[in-house]
Amino acid sequence: MKSLNRLALATAVAAVPLASHAELKALDEHSMSNVTGQSGVTIELETQVSVDTVTYTDEGELNLSDIQIGGRDDTAGQAGVDGKLDNLKIDIDVAGDGDALIKVASTETDGSGNAVPIDFGASIGSASLDATDGSGDSTLLASNIGLEGEIAQLDLQVDTATDELQVESAFKITDMDATIDFLGVTIEDVEVTGASTFGNPDPNEASDPLNGEFVRATRTISKVSGVGSSNGDGLSIKTESYISDTRIGAIKIGGDSIGEISMDNMKVIESEMVIYGH
Repeated sequence: MKSLNRLALATAVAAVPLASHAELKALDEHSMSNVTGQSGVTIELETQVSVDTVTYTDEGELNLSDIQIGGRDDTAGQAGVDGKLDNLKIDIDVAGDGDALIKVASTETDGSGNAVPIDFGASIGSASLDATDGSGDSTLLASNIGLEGEIAQLDLQVDTATDELQVESAFKITDMDATIDFLGVTIEDVEVTGASTFGNPDPNEASDPLNGEFVRATRTISKVSGVGSSNGDGLSIKTESYISDTRIGAIKIGGDSIGEISMDNMKVIESEMVIYGH
């Protein structure tokens, strides 16, 4: 890695106009090590992303259209995107054992010096299944999908000893709306929050530094072998822990509300999902 960094440094120096080389001095091994051995990289980011269509093709197609990712839209009754995803900072470090450590956090702090959660918004205009056999058949699965939320913690570690991606996250969905067109169902005002938000507070959340306001989840992602009929490779996603409160504010069928649903202290523990081709 140090050799690669030194090569990059030498290339950058070579790109400087020759007239400026008169002020440059050669670095010895010790000095070069100090230059290339710094303690990590920080990236600050603000962005807004739009994608016309994402297509997954098997024999037929799954099409996601009019995708937007950015800041949260705080307009009442409207979940989606408004402006940029901003105030986002990414710290990247490589530990002595080779592990990559990536921490996503906010650049903003409150009056007590604590990081302010990152607000985000996302929307999808429509999701459809489309035939590719010339029949022209198509099914509109869902439309007007809007999602808003906050991220309080996102830590990733690539473990070189186990070849695993370990993810620690704390987030909440403050509003989500969607129409499931082929079933004639609309869901509105969906919230997914920490286990102390409503109902009976989970006793294990009382000592949580985020005070049970955010969903806490721990996951491990890795490659697995010997899965499926071909005994090939697959992708394992393990959820070591997940706890949340969930509320669907309105369920509508044919335009009329049939009520709401709440789930208090929903826990997922030691769950594993394996994904592979067939």
